[in-house]
Amino acid sequence: MDPDEDAYGQAIRDYHERAEGFEIIERDDGHVAPSAGPAMYFSDYDEWGTDEQTALDHLRGSVLDIGCGAGRHGLYAQRQGHDVTGIDVSPGAVEVSRDRGLDTVEQCDVIDVADVFVSDAFETVLMLGANFGLVGTAETAPDILDGLATVTTEDGRILAQSRDPHDTDDPHHREYHAFNRDRGRFPGALRMRTRYKTFATPWFDYLLVSPTEMDDVLEATVWTRTETWAGDGGLYTAILEKER
Repeated sequence: MDPDEDAYGQAIRDYHERAEGFEIIERDDGHVAPSAGPAMYFSDYDEWGTDEQTALDHLRGSVLDIGCGAGRHGLYAQRQGHDVTGIDVSPGAVEVSRDRGLDTVEQCDVIDVADVFVSDAFETVLMLGANFGLVGTAETAPDILDGLATVTTEDGRILAQSRDPHDTDDPHHREYHAFNRDRGRFPGALRMRTRYKTFATPWFDYLLVSPTEMDDVLEATVWTRTETWAGDGGLYTAILEKER
């Protein structure tokens, strides 16, 4: 990744080094808004939603943390005695995760996991912090989820968090949902980029889905949603397991 494109990683670096920074999310309909900020990526277990906390009780074996960011979830799993590998496309995030003590971190896109890791390498995959969204689109999701099936054991599981996009009264978001429906996409299919100071990431796809819509995404894969816990603000976390 070009350093000028690592807006996310630069914001994380600045927060890690100086406890300052911000993050701007720009959507392809022109909507621009601040995120919760990089402090969120450094939050502790006690600050996480009950849905994430409950899901983490179901950690098992070796762990792959997808979109590890500053390493908050991977570090928690590591402290619980699990062998953890974190991956992120952001070189800045990888650097900060390593600096904070995550033992194994790779710069890697989730679409490439089956090319980077051996089959059956992991028993648990973390897609927390709403990172089920990294499946991208309805079209890219099956390939990404198939890759995760390849690198997990037969009884492997994904702890997947998303946000129900319908749980909002914001007219800008509801207009965007309609915009997506008109172009044949899930209502919560985001096309977005992150901005920070003079940095801007490339545009990328990020998918927010309701639990029922998650089931629709999983239909073309070996994964099925077996248990779900509701959080705040439309967030929820689900266990995804392989059909037998």
